[in-house]
Amino acid sequence: MSKEKVVLAYSGGLDTSVCVKWLQEEMNLDVIAVLGNVGQEHDGLEKIKEKALSLGVVACEVVDMRQEFVDQYVSCAIAANAMYENKYPLLSALSRPLISAHLVQAAHKYGATCIAHGCTGKGNDQVRFETSIMTLDPSLKVIAPVREWDLGMRPDEIAYAKKHGVPVPVTTEAPYSIDDNLWGRAIEAGVLEDPWNEPPADIWTMTVDPAEAPDTPTYVEVGFEKGIPCSLDGEKMGMVELIEKMNKIAGENGYGRIDMIENRYVGLKSRECYEVPAGLALIAAHKALEDLCLERDVLHAKLSLEQAWADQVYNGRWFSPYKQAIDAFMASTQDMVSGTIKLKFYKGSCVVAGRKSACALYDQNLATYDNDDAFDQKAAKGFIDIQALSLKTWAIKKSQVAQQQETSSVKLDVVSGTCPACDQAVNY
Repeated sequence: MSKEKVVLAYSGGLDTSVCVKWLQEEMNLDVIAVLGNVGQEHDGLEKIKEKALSLGVVACEVVDMRQEFVDQYVSCAIAANAMYENKYPLLSALSRPLISAHLVQAAHKYGATCIAHGCTGKGNDQVRFETSIMTLDPSLKVIAPVREWDLGMRPDEIAYAKKHGVPVPVTTEAPYSIDDNLWGRAIEAGVLEDPWNEPPADIWTMTVDPAEAPDTPTYVEVGFEKGIPCSLDGEKMGMVELIEKMNKIAGENGYGRIDMIENRYVGLKSRECYEVPAGLALIAAHKALEDLCLERDVLHAKLSLEQAWADQVYNGRWFSPYKQAIDAFMASTQDMVSGTIKLKFYKGSCVVAGRKSACALYDQNLATYDNDDAFDQKAAKGFIDIQALSLKTWAIKKSQVAQQQETSSVKLDVVSGTCPACDQAVNY
């Protein structure tokens, strides 16, 4: 009798390597490993595949998801200027629904009834994977071995790995938990768990210490077409290459570090450090171009929806109808967002140094304070009177009511006052 199949989101690390054996030994399942390349650091995806096969998986698929990641996920994040809690540009949260979609595809391909992941019960990723999978195919069962097994803390997990021949070169002294993709790096745990501790220098790998960055500014011109970054300094390139180059330029200038206390969806606060050089720079550039090109009411409405979009994605609701509805609005705003933004990087900072666009709604002839401006200042009086009419009406009525109340109060005092003559008559 054939075994049931499970598709595992595999990374090659300790947790997912032990997951393979746990699913085989404890649940008697055939394991199909899916390894997604979303631009993360690695020692070789083929080596990781060989490791999975050595653990006895029946198949291991290595999927290059980078182009899909930027075309369908990062581009949407840029359009939404996505910053969870106005700080974090959603690097991990963006990759999880993409990986989930490929896990579901693999389950359909191999006839698997289950999907497994290596997330803990304290993090956001478990929510993101399981919510995405549940939305894409509600019939699939999700198994979370790390959440379900009785292995206690990491030393017990390492002991289990050694017992079952899992070749994991790790020690109990591994200082940090790191997740990364093309969009950036997330670092947590270790000494970072004490929010009073300054992040050690060794956690940063994409960015130089701002104090050691070049002593002269670096200028970069970012070109956009309908909201999509498409060129650097006039050179056209695809988004994967553009993000890689921007990561290098911004990182060399010490820009892109985040150290924050973050509100996780599961209800606890965590201390997180991020490196997102390209993400922060491109979102800053995109926002500046929108300021130049979007009509005021559209821009204001968009600002009110950007945090909602970030919340939906952070909370694992990428495929929700609400998030998709916001996507439709965001997409409709981008037709006019074409032009060039000049960024200035200097010792850990990034500022917008210039902006230009054929779609700009900024009109220098209207905005100038020179004598030959095109703005009809005489029209301002009528505009002010009309827009303030409701407030003027309210103010007049408020004054009238106050006067009436004051008059009524005076009359009441006269009626209820003491009459000395009457007092004398009564007392007499």
